[in-house]
Amino acid sequence: MSISNLLLSAQEGKLLDQKDAITLLNVDYHSEDFYKLLSTANYLSRTEYDNKGLIFAQIGINAEPCSVNCKFCSMGQNHYSLPVTQRKNIAEILSELDLLLTSGIDDFFLMTTADYPINDFMDIAKIARKNLPDNIRFVANIGDFVHETAKRLKDIGFTGVYHINRLREGIDTTLKPETRINTLNAVRDAGLELYYCVEPIGPEHSYDELAAEMIRARDYDVKVMAVMRRTPVKGTPLYEKGQISAIELTKIAAVARLVTRPKRAMNAHEVTQMSLLAGVNQLYAEYGANPRDTESQTEKNRGFSVTQARNMLWEAGYK
Repeated sequence: MSISNLLLSAQEGKLLDQKDAITLLNVDYHSEDFYKLLSTANYLSRTEYDNKGLIFAQIGINAEPCSVNCKFCSMGQNHYSLPVTQRKNIAEILSELDLLLTSGIDDFFLMTTADYPINDFMDIAKIARKNLPDNIRFVANIGDFVHETAKRLKDIGFTGVYHINRLREGIDTTLKPETRINTLNAVRDAGLELYYCVEPIGPEHSYDELAAEMIRARDYDVKVMAVMRRTPVKGTPLYEKGQISAIELTKIAAVARLVTRPKRAMNAHEVTQMSLLAGVNQLYAEYGANPRDTESQTEKNRGFSVTQARNMLWEAGYK
């Protein structure tokens, strides 16, 4: 099928398969088809999301060496790259949450490393939930867990979980894909909303790998989808492999938008203005530790503020 016909099928709501995704990912940047791809993804987000831009915010509540030892993460225990180790106390978290709420956000995430004690996390989450307005979704970004833990998260008041099967899981991380998928199933079976992302994308990843994760996300009926390029963090094992370009991230975002068909939002991370023309309508503001940063307070370095995120969405014409 030609590129034009594939794009027309997507615009008409027909589901694209993995082969179709790979075909679109192979579109040449210099071709007319490339701009048709961006245009189609952009059109769908402008119309299906009523041209609404969303701002999600995340607080990383600890900066500590992590035993999962992801080769791309600044907090892997064998290559820990942050200047300090620390855990935020509840007063610090509530102060940052208050700042975020005053600035105006749509969804709020609490993030930890995989080793963070789950009961300690639950205790913090209970207090945070009481300070969160009912209209703001509450999302956990933590390590792997079983169904009973997913039920506890829901009982506390979490509405969703960010969790993924990362690219080359079990090769660039110490976790088995089966472990990650079991957690995905626990999230789904507990009735929590799953937030998904194809990440962390590097120059070495094939389009087959990317397309497989796009289809996986759709199979879980994700409402919020994302793609993320790997940030080369100095000192990590994958640093020398480098980074994909902004235009490549933009193309991948457009294809993910068409293949996955998220109902509420599409994100590219870390965002560039270019990717906002490829169907991306959602951005993150970040506080605390960040796996892509060597500063323990990413808001002072790589992380966006709510104001920066809002301005970027405004520049792209989103409400």
